[in-house]
Amino acid sequence: MNAVLLSILWIAWCTMHSILIDASILRHIKTHVPRLTRYYRLLYNGLSAITLVPLIIMTKMAGGPVVVNWEGNAVFVRVSFLVTALLLFRGGAQKYDLQYFLGLKQLQTGEEHLLLSEKEEFLETGVFGITRHPWYLGSLLFLWSMLAEYPLPVFLAVCILSVYLVIGTMLEERKIVTQYGERYRRYRQRVSMLFPWKWLVRLLR
Repeated sequence: MNAVLLSILWIAWCTMHSILIDASILRHIKTHVPRLTRYYRLLYNGLSAITLVPLIIMTKMAGGPVVVNWEGNAVFVRVSFLVTALLLFRGGAQKYDLQYFLGLKQLQTGEEHLLLSEKEEFLETGVFGITRHPWYLGSLLFLWSMLAEYPLPVFLAVCILSVYLVIGTMLEERKIVTQYGERYRRYRQRVSMLFPWKWLVRLLR
């Protein structure tokens, strides 16, 4: 399968993934099929995984010329990206409830929490004092460091997923501002969305 067709499939997957997580879909389900609400996140994650796995396999098998190759001194950059990604995932997990992320907690409570936690607070502690979205930033770093080399189809897929993650972060920002208003705006003024430039400025003062 050629790189162009695979890229189209990746864009289609990202589009589907984005549409199904839209707040209007969940509101529609709550209004018309309320019994399905507690199962929605679990079904959403299941559908995402089922459609993602064959796409990953096809992309990996496609081959093609190598575009990015982490070799020589660049290996240290790759390792630093991987370590940082793991630290961001770990730090985020101290606030985010993995059961909410997977959709298991919703089966018990029937409630969906935008912040993936019952604690609706914006504390500047740990990684949340560095970036507002540690899992998104960690995912970006992981995408670009998970492999030693990136053939063309994989490179294009990672580029598409990176753009999708940035757009997804921006869309999530809009949802959080709508729900939490001034509380989140104050937090947003002090902590960067993804790249921690505000934290670096404070660190270098």
